[in-house]
Amino acid sequence: MLKRMLFLFAGLLAVSACGAQDNKAAAPPATEWKEGQHYIVLAKPTPPAAGKVEVTEVFSYACPHCAHFQPYADQLKSRLPAGVTFGYMPVVFNPSWEPLARAYYTAQALGVLDKTHQALFDALHRDHKPLRTIEDLGGFYAGYGIDPKNFVSTAQSFVVEGNLTQGRERAMAYQIESTPTLVINGKYRLDAASAGGQAQAVELALWLVNKELKAAKK
Repeated sequence: MLKRMLFLFAGLLAVSACGAQDNKAAAPPATEWKEGQHYIVLAKPTPPAAGKVEVTEVFSYACPHCAHFQPYADQLKSRLPAGVTFGYMPVVFNPSWEPLARAYYTAQALGVLDKTHQALFDALHRDHKPLRTIEDLGGFYAGYGIDPKNFVSTAQSFVVEGNLTQGRERAMAYQIESTPTLVINGKYRLDAASAGGQAQAVELALWLVNKELKAAKK
């Protein structure tokens, strides 16, 4: 009974973290973005290599808000200036999210991430498929030409384990509290609630990207 209660409590925390943005009062669309209101400057920035500018979406396949944000993430990627990179970072708020984080890194390692990223969101949130374990997920990726045994062994590999560890460290450095969250150049953090909506989050992210590009030229 205690184990079941702890599991349910952990699940509730994960849903809360995923939905935290919707519980905040959304800010109105801004004509002027303000630090501390629309975005946060991280106390200990972790910028990429000198001269590089990158955008990271911290997400989970388990999070319905991340699924809803995906079209906006695609829009953001398509509008980034030349040379600016975009990447995803799966976060684990709950043990049940870990197989999905492993799935992301495994798909990346096996070269099928681009064609499976949206598909996994659809399988979970549109089709409501019960993909809870690495073995379940191996069956899903089999539909994209990946041998299930190879998928499972890669998901449990040293490389994927290292990616998970690095992801946990970055999530702590970024002070991630909810998903989806955008981090610009390891320095700025924002979400749809702080920006005033999903479309506004895209505009704010682009504004911060250009801010960093200008600073790099000085």
